[in-house]
Amino acid sequence: MSIITLTTDFGTKDHFVGSVKGTIYSELADARIVDISHQIAPFNITETAYILKNAYKGFPDGSIHIIGVDSELNEENKHIALKLDNHYFICANNGVISLLTAEIKPEKIVEINIHDRVETSFPVLDIFVKVACHIARGGTLEVIGKVISDVKKLIELQPFISSDNTSISGNIIYIDNYGNSISNISKKLFQEVGKGRNFEITANRYTFKKIYSKYSEFVDFSVPKEIRQKEGSRLALFNSANYLEIAIYRSNLNTVGGAASLLGLNYRDKLTINFI
Repeated sequence: MSIITLTTDFGTKDHFVGSVKGTIYSELADARIVDISHQIAPFNITETAYILKNAYKGFPDGSIHIIGVDSELNEENKHIALKLDNHYFICANNGVISLLTAEIKPEKIVEINIHDRVETSFPVLDIFVKVACHIARGGTLEVIGKVISDVKKLIELQPFISSDNTSISGNIIYIDNYGNSISNISKKLFQEVGKGRNFEITANRYTFKKIYSKYSEFVDFSVPKEIRQKEGSRLALFNSANYLEIAIYRSNLNTVGGAASLLGLNYRDKLTINFI
């Protein structure tokens, strides 16, 4: 039986997550359900896209991913199911999947058309679960929808490259649990545009001239402990997902604080890399 994952902005206080899981188990008693996250900021499809992109690859081929963020059906927000990278995704066609399709072409996309048989104000429960269980039983996508050629793009996920290739402008798209500010500038893009040139990153009123590959690389272990880099120092690095991150060394939101609060780098804020 395929794994079914859940990524939503439902939180855990209300009944929504429990209802979705219960309905899956009612249809597939031996289902395997994994929570990716239910703490997405409400309706934040950019944050959803970032989390999903970095989580789904850890699951085996054939896994089914239900995405319950901004999922209400309307004329501009149709429901889709697609097969991509040997995984299945069920979501609204609101751009949430475009971070994945920018790098990997889907094998098949369908616009779900079972709504005429199901009246619902809770589509994740009444539509997405039915589609996921259909796929888990070996059903094909064509049975639950009409084939379409593309998905809606989320423009704000795309960094801007200057016409003379001297700069990349991006935005903060995610604040992690440590308060670190993660941008939409990938290591691959940085290397393709920069071509080994020197650079300077400007984020708010702060500048960075070095990018680290891990947090501990920031520390000079050859100097005495009492004069090493301290908690609260700022740094830039490519994180485990290979996106440019502005971080506070050993940040703790209860004591030191994170980059979002200390440096004023919040969701949608701009940062620029200038190549010299």
